Amino acid sequence: MTGARAPTPSYRPAVAAGTDSIAAVVLDLDGTLVDTAPDLVGTLNAVLERAGRERLAPARMRTLVSGGARGLMRTGFALTGAPAGDDEIEALVPDFLAIYDARLSDASRPYPGVAATLAALRRRGAKLGVCTNKPHGMAVRLLERLDLLRRFDAVLGGDSIEVRKPHPRHIEATLDALGRPAARAVMVGDSVADVEAARGAGVPVILAGYGYGIEDARAAGGDGEIAAFSELPRAIAALR
Repeated sequence: MTGARAPTPSYRPAVAAGTDSIAAVVLDLDGTLVDTAPDLVGTLNAVLERAGRERLAPARMRTLVSGGARGLMRTGFALTGAPAGDDEIEALVPDFLAIYDARLSDASRPYPGVAATLAALRRRGAKLGVCTNKPHGMAVRLLERLDLLRRFDAVLGGDSIEVRKPHPRHIEATLDALGRPAARAVMVGDSVADVEAARGAGVPVILAGYGYGIEDARAAGGDGEIAAFSELPRAIAALR
């Protein structure tokens, strides 16, 4: 679920080399920190079943998770029969969120190396924030259940302020909460919304190459890419 699209600057922001020059690391949640696809696709299948539609294979839907509840349902209905209109999708959002909230962490797990890498970044003095389009309450509960919440200094969800990614203000508000300037920050994410928000905020962006929306994010252009979360400190150090 995304808000108004913001203009994308034609430049790539510069940042001093070295991990220690970064004062803030802002991270997307779904597809970057946590593999949430199993529970999100499971929720989609529950919604489809209630509507008399067939279930979809999780592997088929993984790359569409970055589109949020509305995007998942829109695609799910189109793949299983007559497409659902915007009004029908909106009417189903509360049901989707209620089902998802009940199974929030059933099968969702942090990607390998997340906890250790976050701890290493904190030891180097970086403030860590989550900037996600997932509702704030759900994001906090998920991070808490996975023992990750204590690693972060701020968590902003898609309903924390009046806009959400790809609007740059979402990242800017996260940096405000961290008390750190954009000039010494980096964004890490797997979707084009992450790239566009980072560009608008004047922050370099490192792509999570294992994430859900990575093909579109690559097309938008990042300043670095990691194949595993444990590579993040090295990728930050390589920024110029």
